[in-house]
Amino acid sequence: MTIREQLEERERQTLSPMASLSAESRGRQFPAEPCPIRTEYQRDRDRIIHCKSFRRLKHKTQVFLSPEGDHYRTRLTHTLEVSQIGRTIARALGLNEDLVEAAAMGHDIGHTPFGHAGEHALREVCPLGFDHNEQSVRVVERLENDGRGLNLTWEGRDAIRCHSSGCPAAKTLEGRVLRYADKIAYINHDIEDAIRAGVLTEEDIPFDIKYVLGRTKSDRITALVMNLVENSTDDITMSPEMQKTYEQLIQFMFEAVYRNPKAKGEEGKARDLVKYLYSYYTAHVEKMPDEYRGIAEQEGAERAACDYISGMSDRYAVSLCEELMIPKFWQL
Repeated sequence: MTIREQLEERERQTLSPMASLSAESRGRQFPAEPCPIRTEYQRDRDRIIHCKSFRRLKHKTQVFLSPEGDHYRTRLTHTLEVSQIGRTIARALGLNEDLVEAAAMGHDIGHTPFGHAGEHALREVCPLGFDHNEQSVRVVERLENDGRGLNLTWEGRDAIRCHSSGCPAAKTLEGRVLRYADKIAYINHDIEDAIRAGVLTEEDIPFDIKYVLGRTKSDRITALVMNLVENSTDDITMSPEMQKTYEQLIQFMFEAVYRNPKAKGEEGKARDLVKYLYSYYTAHVEKMPDEYRGIAEQEGAERAACDYISGMSDRYAVSLCEELMIPKFWQL
């Protein structure tokens, strides 16, 4: 019996009957020999962590554009916090922690530069539409590994696709854990970043929210996670009171931070920058790297431009605009 088979047997013996078992995965896009050491979901996690798109998350905006200081979240640190919260919930419920971790690592891998400002910009200008969750799936199915994709499991891809609000619920409970873990992470770390930036104070948070969730980030995360664990059986859910408070907190953050001109004053420039890059590259396909020119030939310039731009870091997008728009001094 291989180490992988021992791990699979351990899953059968210890996980909840509602858990997704690695040995019973629906499989990958393309057949692949099993690893003698790692389960299928562990392989998914490793493939994501070692890919280029994952590394670029360290230079992509979470909420605050190009913040001064090392303590603000980036898209990468957000991803790590989502993974930690998701794993805690999965372990407490007896679900497959490896699947939650893999999906958490990949859930934002297709996110644009400049956070949701970049996403909204591409959605406005591209006739094909644009959603970062669908782009994350496209990255792992089509764009990574020189166009071969990462060949993830069906369950991993389904969890990534369904993590956003407004999407159908994931087919696995692990995928549904991811949706909650994503929101619990970003709401709470965005509060901390907003306080650090002077956009918000703890006193600004309504008393009725603090009464239920507590006053600190640790208190809030603990209250939300505990409530999920206590109320989830055949689905992942909160108690009605906690769900109401959770939604109130999200609404408060939209009003106080996500639509706050002090926090979002530069977003208009970011959207214009992304729209300019889209316009330029759809008109000048030959200026894109070879891999994206190939996509343009097969799927059209619009799709290729979205793929290219969404993969850029904030810094790279800015440097490209400077190169394309700012004239250089002529030298003898």
